[in-house]
Amino acid sequence: MSDSTKLNLRRRFVPSLSALVAFEASARLGSFTRAAEELNLTQGAISRQIKLLEDQLGITLFERVRQRIILTEGGAFYAGEIRQTLDRFAAATAQAMSFRTQGGVLRLGMLPTFGTRWLIPRLPDFFARNPSITINFSSHIRQVDFQRDILDAAIHFGEPHWPGVILEKIMGEELIPVASSKLVKREKIRKPADLARIVLLGLSTRPTAWKTFYEHVGLGAVEPMSELVFEQFAMVMQAAVAELGVALVPKVLVQQELDAGTLVPLFDQSITDNKAYFFAYPQERTNYPPLVAFRDWLLEQAGKSPA
Repeated sequence: MSDSTKLNLRRRFVPSLSALVAFEASARLGSFTRAAEELNLTQGAISRQIKLLEDQLGITLFERVRQRIILTEGGAFYAGEIRQTLDRFAAATAQAMSFRTQGGVLRLGMLPTFGTRWLIPRLPDFFARNPSITINFSSHIRQVDFQRDILDAAIHFGEPHWPGVILEKIMGEELIPVASSKLVKREKIRKPADLARIVLLGLSTRPTAWKTFYEHVGLGAVEPMSELVFEQFAMVMQAAVAELGVALVPKVLVQQELDAGTLVPLFDQSITDNKAYFFAYPQERTNYPPLVAFRDWLLEQAGKSPA
């Protein structure tokens, strides 16, 4: 699509921002009067903006029922889309302003257990160095979608390939088998083959981890007695502490339990692969000041120098 075509589409289909703001407020509050109060306008001004918007779109956005307004089907759809668009406008403005102040907001997607066990304990140092930067966290256990999710960056676990996204490696992952010392003693767990009669604790995003471990220790296809699968490593580790079974977890995330003695490593064997933890961000965010500051600090914490 040529630039001139895009420009013509914008002129034809992009309403005034004031009309969109009036519509979003009215749709959210369910009242022209309340929208007028929020926007410090008159009710008549709100009504005129809505009428202009309806004329431009050629559809009715609200049904007027006595003293109430009710979104039509088209109005409800448009309200949801416009709300996201206005959020993006606000976020883009805040980001643009950050180039002036070297502060701003970083919207970061975070893997829950990695965040609570490794990242958050280190954050006081970041905020001490960057007091004008705010981080808004959201948790995820699957790969984020930067086109859909309103995020600047994310902590990502996976392979080092993601088209259109820059991946800065934080660290690899070493999985070790751990269990409660009481369970080890009670079940007489001394060698990997003993796990065939023990409940295994697994993670939904690592469905082949135990199979890989068995192959690594030369046991081949071993059928476990049973397996409990969880969505987060924190749940897996807590299940192991509760003596529900044996867990295969990242050494860097379970260090707290190992130091406290609530979990113990079972054998000398561990497994690794080409997957790792990455700081991921879209190419267009490369020069965003809060992201640059956080990336450089994060790689420093991981023992690396920024590129």
